[in-house]
Amino acid sequence: MPAFSPAKSERIDVRTSTPVKQLLQDAARASHKNVSEFLLDAGITAANQALAERRHFVLDDEQWQSFQQALDAPPQALPRLKKLLTEQGLLD
Repeated sequence: MPAFSPAKSERIDVRTSTPVKQLLQDAARASHKNVSEFLLDAGITAANQALAERRHFVLDDEQWQSFQQALDAPPQALPRLKKLLTEQGLLD
């Protein structure tokens, strides 16, 4: 059974040089895809990898203990930050 795929309603326009366009066309052809499918698949893969690196991190036991201690520590007063967030800004 095919996965649900919502209708495509958005466009992404990309400008490139002739050699890069040819490279993408060749790679898409080799993958049995059109250029749009090839770019979309590659872009989704790259986006997931970029976001995964921000969501997942590995710590050894010592680092994990330090991380846990930092999370459990009471919050510190940051008077300069409080001042920054409470004073009127340039656009107010």
